[in-house]
Amino acid sequence: MTKKQKKTLKRIIAAAVLTVLLALLFHFVELPWFVQLVLWLVPYLVIGHDVLRKAFMGIKNGEVFDENFLMAVATLGALVLAVYENGEYLEAIAVMLFYQVGEWFQSYAVGKSRRNISELMDIRPDYANIEQDGKLEQVDPDEVEIGSVIVVQPGEKVPIDGIVAEGASTLNTSALTGESVPQDVHCGDEIISGCINMTGVLKIRTTKEFGESTVSRILDLVENASSQKSKSENFISKFAKYYTPAVCYGAVALAVLPPLVRILFMGLSPEWGDWIYRALTFLVISCPCALVISIPLSFFAGIGGASKAGVLVKGSNYLETLSQTKYVVFDKTGTMTQGVFEVSGVHHNELEDAKLLEYAALAECSSSHPISKSLQKAYGKNIDRSRVTEIEEISGNGVTAKVDGIAVAAGNEKLMEKLGIAYRSCSHVGTVVHMAVDGRYAGHILISDTVKPHAKQAIKELKKCGVKKTIMLTGDRKNVADYVAKDLGIQEVYGELLPGDKVNKVEELLDRKSEKEKLAFVGDGINDAPVLSRADIGIAMGAMGSDAAIEAADIVLMDDDPLKIATAIHIARKCMHIVYENIYFAIGIKLICLLLGALGIANMWMAIFADVGVMVIAVVNAIRALFVKKYEM
Repeated sequence: MTKKQKKTLKRIIAAAVLTVLLALLFHFVELPWFVQLVLWLVPYLVIGHDVLRKAFMGIKNGEVFDENFLMAVATLGALVLAVYENGEYLEAIAVMLFYQVGEWFQSYAVGKSRRNISELMDIRPDYANIEQDGKLEQVDPDEVEIGSVIVVQPGEKVPIDGIVAEGASTLNTSALTGESVPQDVHCGDEIISGCINMTGVLKIRTTKEFGESTVSRILDLVENASSQKSKSENFISKFAKYYTPAVCYGAVALAVLPPLVRILFMGLSPEWGDWIYRALTFLVISCPCALVISIPLSFFAGIGGASKAGVLVKGSNYLETLSQTKYVVFDKTGTMTQGVFEVSGVHHNELEDAKLLEYAALAECSSSHPISKSLQKAYGKNIDRSRVTEIEEISGNGVTAKVDGIAVAAGNEKLMEKLGIAYRSCSHVGTVVHMAVDGRYAGHILISDTVKPHAKQAIKELKKCGVKKTIMLTGDRKNVADYVAKDLGIQEVYGELLPGDKVNKVEELLDRKSEKEKLAFVGDGINDAPVLSRADIGIAMGAMGSDAAIEAADIVLMDDDPLKIATAIHIARKCMHIVYENIYFAIGIKLICLLLGALGIANMWMAIFADVGVMVIAVVNAIRALFVKKYEM
């Protein structure tokens, strides 16, 4: 509990004890009304002084109609009525006391939800170790430049993304990915910030600045999540804006009109006290706390629960959209496959295998594409970039360059056709890099990728949770795309697509579906960014995905596991189920109790239940969105 929560709890206990003691005292002892009033005001002010202050400040600032105003008017009115009719003071105290209990409860619930996200915030590194003259010096992570070597000791957080330059260790990645199994890293492995080094000392060569590293991006996403409101939240905000003034005017009408009608038209006594009591009861019942508090809390808890499972949702509006997802479109490379390409063969080559690989690696030296990296890895030597000039990357086709002054082209069939070079097709399944050297076809290099371990299960789980159709879009060859899609159980597949073609295809798919059905696109590369933005909901791979893809996406999977898509949909649907439960329950109970209050059937104690009781039940229900264990696969 926070200091404020502890202080409020002490006030609640003190006021409750005083209320019980006074109730017992006045049960056995008769005292004058003014003495009773003074004594009852003690617990009332102990528990309610902040509500009165907030109500006064609201009136002063022109923001009259809120829950503090309703509680202040209702309880002060009940006290005045008790004096006027020599009635019951306890009801007014009880209303304020139970209102504060409800407020404390919701504050505690919000804190519990926030702690889930605060655990994520603990990944923020306070410093980075730089080795100078054999000694470690702690510096601000912002001061570390790209290419610097930092030292991470056991127990410390990895402050910046990079590549392990020296050492081996085990990393705790649970704060980032939701995965409890430690990850082993060795020299040459990529490593992302936010992980905790558990065993060995690591020297890491940084590949990004601190502001662009994974940990910074995650924290930024989380901090800004609350600014993206869902339709349900916006509805509740608008509802409360008009609802609260309406019930206030309704309460005034209930207090004034019936007595006037009795006097003027029925010739009866006005019974002002009875109708004012009904109006005050009406005000307590009408307080929209349950809706105003529980709906945002439900979404907040849903986002917190998702982050615990390694799924970052940028806002509650995306959680709402995800719950309606019926079509899921996938990129292939790096999304459904490992994106770890390896050269598996060199075919139809006139040059030696090693020489062809050398030309390919040098031509692709400026690209960070997984295929380019696999060629460089297969070459196995340091790349001398001074040997390469006139590099031109042709999107969706490949690369042309001059190596040692000789024209080299490396790419797919489209590139060969564009250059007017006759090529030979490959019968093997995989990605084929066709090579042309000095204007002549020089053979092709076969590169194979492997499907991610959970990819097949991910498709099965999506079908189980009601996704109508799964589709794969890729720039890879059609036979490769068909092979992977068939292996995974994906229903539709389109291969050999340029980035612009992917957008067009998604446009077609969006036109096919109904408005209520949502389409999600899952990708990881820079070329996926336009599609991620165009889809109803964009999902990016966060561990190895590109910055552009993560920026464009609405949801980020921190461990690149496609199985987490089904988890995210389960969480979103559970959250929305809770939201609608709270809306129907709160409004339904309110309407019933308002009617009973207006008819004089409901007293102030029923009003307390209609306000505080409903709020507590709604808040407890909202907290359920935090618990996602049974949805983790």
